[in-house]
Amino acid sequence: MMSMEEAEIIGLAREAIWMTLKLGMPIMMVGLFVGLIVALFQALTQIQEMTLAFVPKIVVIFAAIYVLLPSFAIMMTEYMKSLSDIIIAGNLGG
Repeated sequence: MMSMEEAEIIGLAREAIWMTLKLGMPIMMVGLFVGLIVALFQALTQIQEMTLAFVPKIVVIFAAIYVLLPSFAIMMTEYMKSLSDIIIAGNLGG
């Protein structure tokens, strides 16, 4: 069995981090945008209700996850196929 070189391991780690960012960034951006809108609304109306800060973000984030879940599943499936191809090729191991 062949062992992986350091560059290949770093490449796999880089791909894993990039996949994490691609999956997390859209949801984080939606939460950031909604939080900005809610904060602007609270500043303009001087309504400082705590639930107003959290409930819209939670609802919109869950809606975004529901909408983006099929594309997330496709990205993860492709990533896992490429990772399993590397494992099947025998490039992992010591």
